[in-house]
Amino acid sequence: GAAISGTAIVVGENVCGMDKEAIFSNNQVVYSKDLEFRVKTYRELWDGKYGDIAVQNNIEDETMGVDIYAASKLEVNIIEKKFGQGAKSIGGEVRVRDLERAIELKKRGYIVIPDPEDKNVQEAFKLGIVKSFERHSRIGKPDPQHFLERIDLLRSMGVKKIWIKTGCYRPIDVAFVMKLAAEAKADAITFDGAGGGTGMSPVPMMNESGVPTIYLEAWVLKACEIMKKKGMHVPDIAMAGGFSNEHQIVKAIAMSNFGDKPYVKAIAMARAPILAVMKSRYYVELSKKNALPQNFVEKYGSKPESFFVSIYELVGRYGAQNIERLIETGAIGLYTYFSKIATGIKILMVGQRKYRLDLLDRSDLASLTERAAKVTGIPMADEVDKELFESILTK
Repeated sequence: GAAISGTAIVVGENVCGMDKEAIFSNNQVVYSKDLEFRVKTYRELWDGKYGDIAVQNNIEDETMGVDIYAASKLEVNIIEKKFGQGAKSIGGEVRVRDLERAIELKKRGYIVIPDPEDKNVQEAFKLGIVKSFERHSRIGKPDPQHFLERIDLLRSMGVKKIWIKTGCYRPIDVAFVMKLAAEAKADAITFDGAGGGTGMSPVPMMNESGVPTIYLEAWVLKACEIMKKKGMHVPDIAMAGGFSNEHQIVKAIAMSNFGDKPYVKAIAMARAPILAVMKSRYYVELSKKNALPQNFVEKYGSKPESFFVSIYELVGRYGAQNIERLIETGAIGLYTYFSKIATGIKILMVGQRKYRLDLLDRSDLASLTERAAKVTGIPMADEVDKELFESILTK
């Protein structure tokens, strides 16, 4: 879906570590069927021009050499270094209900709770007292020197772009990551605001920890402005954290343009695109069972050929032989969703008389509350164009 839409996609953390068929040598991954499948699947229908596939690394991934494997064996162009757990602040957990699997994950370097190698825990598991184990990823705590050396190594191996992914931490953490990115000449950083995430960690910390996206972007933009004035390298910024509609995307980009060009070059999304894929697959399955709701059938039809509006456009591009696969996997649902987003962005831009994304700027926005104005520096609606308004009438 991402490949045919021309969007970049990031293969998340822990793929190799969780791959039951992965092969390790001296604790370093030398083959991962799962990661190889993801990279090759994207590239099958990718045009090689728009988008690309990146492989993300957390602490465990780097320890087992996932970045080296992705660069050397799969020839991945983009490696994303993950600092922390994005919108979750901490977390990255998976529940495991098999003792041998829990032991395997511990040996691969993960924190597993309770300890599956503890004899007492093993006995409790056999008795049914302990029913499952939790696999946890470590929190991000980057060492600047090690980070810079690792980046140099990856670039020497042919990696074309270095991205950083981090979350909604304190202002000083934003400053630290931005400065480190400048030293590493990183190509882009994704900041993930509270309210984001994939929804895989529904714990109280998700509600109580982190900084909302709008506050986070304001801090990031402040850092960008300071760095620009000092002549430092300013990486492209991608914002994440609850984005699902075109108006949110337009606002995030426009807010980042102080008159030159937007600092925010991309919006990272997770739950909304995933939902588009899951929903499309769900309706295809209902169609096969002749179980679509009657009101749905009356409005959209009973076959995928009628209720996926993008289908004939894709037939012309990829041929009928690939369409069934795009339907079955939900890829067509993602393409349709992104098409809707693209059309919505164009409509909003035309309304502002802006015909390129990089022309959107802060003058296209207004704050509706004093709190929003204070946080973002965007004037209240009654303050917008105040001087120009008077000058037009008095000159």
